[in-house]
Amino acid sequence: MIHRLTSSIALLGLLSSWNVLADEHCKDPVADWQPREILRQQVEQYGWQVHRIKVDDGCYEVRGLDRRGNAVEAKFSPASLRIRAREVEFGPTADTSDYLPQAQ
Repeated sequence: MIHRLTSSIALLGLLSSWNVLADEHCKDPVADWQPREILRQQVEQYGWQVHRIKVDDGCYEVRGLDRRGNAVEAKFSPASLRIRAREVEFGPTADTSDYLPQAQ
């Protein structure tokens, strides 16, 4: 009985994590996509240096450096150009003030 309950809980956990992963995919119709150059201009206004923009899982994926030199990878909705996910790799002496709330 306990083994069956444990298996059910594990299966439920796997299924719920699958839904989270599935939500990372963009589902915008291609006809609604904005040009990559518009996205490039948008992120460069934030001070990012763009190394590459590609399509991944139906989203635009931008790789480059933020204005402080931290490595950045971000996914954007291709129709709205809203950010959906962002990963930042900070160096050992990185300034994280753009990403953390200021202490009061």
